[in-house]
Amino acid sequence: MKETHIHLLINHMPVFGTIFGAIVLAIGIWSKSTTTKLSAYVVFLLSAIGGTVAYLTGEAAEETVEHIPGVAASMIEQHETAAGYALVAMIVLGVLAVFASVMTVFKPTTTNLFAWITLLVSLAGFGLVARTGYLGGQIRHTEVSGYTVPEVDEENQNEYY
Repeated sequence: MKETHIHLLINHMPVFGTIFGAIVLAIGIWSKSTTTKLSAYVVFLLSAIGGTVAYLTGEAAEETVEHIPGVAASMIEQHETAAGYALVAMIVLGVLAVFASVMTVFKPTTTNLFAWITLLVSLAGFGLVARTGYLGGQIRHTEVSGYTVPEVDEENQNEYY
């Protein structure tokens, strides 16, 4: 399996993981369930790992699509820039999730404080990874970008390929 395939397979993990983890964490805060909060932290850690893998395989994905007709370099650049910010957010969220887990287990009096901080960071992280995903979708999904590939002139087909 090539890095491009890995990128395409895993790039949804941080998007869905951060929002799903935020919902689970909100339920944990509301129900005052330590187990539910710890479950959310695991989801955040997995999302951070997935986001890191997606970022690290992005260059190979770029090399795969950059010469395909209809793929704009500006779209790739916007996606790449957004991915840098999303990576930082995912790393912060992953580290915070580990730290919050440790504090929840060893210092239960701080559980709610770290849960709220983690929830806020996860929502910000979701915004960043969702924007990154949206921009990435515009690279090859014309239904999102509105960009269409010019039709091929049958007589001069070799001019486009």
